[in-house]
This record gives sequence, structure tokens and C-alpha cells, in this order.
Amino acid sequence: MSPCRLVGFTGIALVAALLLGAPLARAADPKLDTDDQKIFYTMGYTLKGSLDRFAIRPDELEVLIAGLRDAMEGTPSKVDEQVFAPKIAQLGQTRATQVAEVEKTASAEFLAKEAAAEGATKTPSGLVKRIVKQGSGASPAASDTVKVHYHGTLRDGSVFDSSVDRGEPAEFPLDRVIPCWTEAVQTMKVGEKAHITCPSEIAYGDRGAPPKIKGGAALAFDVELLEIVKAPPASNATPAP
Repeated sequence: MSPCRLVGFTGIALVAALLLGAPLARAADPKLDTDDQKIFYTMGYTLKGSLDRFAIRPDELEVLIAGLRDAMEGTPSKVDEQVFAPKIAQLGQTRATQVAEVEKTASAEFLAKEAAAEGATKTPSGLVKRIVKQGSGASPAASDTVKVHYHGTLRDGSVFDSSVDRGEPAEFPLDRVIPCWTEAVQTMKVGEKAHITCPSEIAYGDRGAPPKIKGGAALAFDVELLEIVKAPPASNATPAP
């Protein structure tokens, strides 16, 4: 559950990202007959998520394409790259913050509905938890590793990650996941099933986890705590010289 990060574009990386992320004007759909064509198509499709944070408008897309074409054709840049290239990351951050605020506003109703559900409790962090099935085992500490089944959805119900769908439980240390999980799973007992809802502040924040999770997005999880994984016993064997 690690978010992808956009760290800025320079040189050929910028050209590649723009080429693959922007839907260039074309008379017809490109052919996808060869493996190379399919690989390039896949690169473009997946890299698009890196440009989402810029929230590019149609008129800006035309400017972006113009810059790409000039670069690909060897035409001198019409702007001072030394001045404007360093501003790419700053623009990305500004736009990402704007997108996140829109998503937070849209998520507010969803979070309020979850908090109002029968049996739901809300903590000071904004975490909403509703027990679906009581457990009878121990509760983990933040330093423990747990085995769980989970099903993660966005506010519109679309699935972004699911060990249930993969058919295999997941194991992870509770101190290495999003804060919402660290807080919520510690309140669960082995055998318990719970529905938890996480505001963005204790999930992936304003950055999100592109391409599936927008910045500012609230997340919902159905979680079953299967086991607190015990650390392997320390070996008493004498180390080899």
C-alpha cells in the first residue's frame, strides 16, 4: 500500500512522460499488432497516472503537446528551460493540493454517512470503525506483524486493492502501514471482522496513491484479523567462525 510519487521531470524523462501520458492527436487509433507496440501502449497507459496530479485542462494539453513536438523535432525551445523546468514540481504540488481539496469535499458526505451507520464509532483522528463480527482472541500492538484479509474500496464503491479477491491473506507490520490501519487493527481481536473508513489525513493524504487513489480520497476497508504473527525464535546455534 505504498503510494507512487512524482519526483519531477527532467531531460528525456520529461519528454517520455509527456509523450506517453498525453493523448496525442491522431487520425486513427494506433496499431497494436506487435509486442513493441503493446509495450509502448502499456507504458503510456500506466504513466498517465503520473500526470493526474497536474489536472491538465484541454487548452493546457495543447500547449503540452506543442512543447513535446518541438522537442521531438529538434526545434529550439520557445521558453527558457532553466527558468521553467524547476517550476514543474511546484506546479504539480499546487495542482495536487487543489485536486485533493475537491476530493476531500466530495468525501465529506461519504465519511458522515459511514459515521452515522448503526454500531459505528468515530475516533479523534477521524477513523470510523464498525464491528461486523466479534473476535475472541488477543489484540495486536503497533509493533506486531498481523495476518489479515481485507477488501479496500473508494467512496464510489470501486475496488482499489483486495487480498480477498487475490485469494491470499496479507501479512505486514502494523507500524509500516497507513496510520488508519495502525490505529484500527490494534483495536481488533483475532477473529474479528470490521468495516473501517479512513479520511485522507490518516490514509494517503494529499498525494494519494496514483493511479487508483486520488489525493484527498477517503478509503473504506473490510478487514478480518486472522492472526498475530509470532516472531521466529532466536537461534541458539553457535555462529560459524
